Amino acid sequence: MKKDWKPGTLVYPVPAVLVSVGREESEYNILTIAWTGTICSDPALCYISVRPERYSYAILKKNREFVINLTTEKLAYAADWCGVRSGREYNKFKEMKLTPVPAHLVQAPYIEESPLCIECRVKEVIPLGTHDMFIAEVVNILADDEYIHSATGAFDMQKAGLLAYVHGKYYGLGKYIGKFGWSVQKKKK
Repeated sequence: MKKDWKPGTLVYPVPAVLVSVGREESEYNILTIAWTGTICSDPALCYISVRPERYSYAILKKNREFVINLTTEKLAYAADWCGVRSGREYNKFKEMKLTPVPAHLVQAPYIEESPLCIECRVKEVIPLGTHDMFIAEVVNILADDEYIHSATGAFDMQKAGLLAYVHGKYYGLGKYIGKFGWSVQKKKK
């Protein structure tokens, strides 16, 4: 039997990503975001939701460009730390020993240590309540060639050791179960 619960945000797991912002080094910052995802494949659109009181919010509103840096188990400590510390008080790149590199198509840095960096340009900001949603066009993806399969050219998410966030806790991804469409795939005779 199921019980009624207060409505809340229990659609999990979600990625815990590091979003990097800033046109020039003096305003570079990193914020940890769990409210992020894909909203369209053609055109490629994604979103991040940010509280207006966050330090990076004003930088995002002004510059309208950012990079979503996927996190890994190795980056878990930095992801958590950057989510509980403010860029008003800390240089998060220096504190976490992360390397900011100017992105190729947007004016924001990407994080060298991240295996996959998604360059985004804001198309619209929608106030929602506690958070504002920044809907953005994906203009470029930077993928670490260490994780690109030589035969298929696909990015090996499993090998990268990506991080997931579930209701206040961080997890590595579990074992491989199947690929898209495996449930209806014809069986070999």
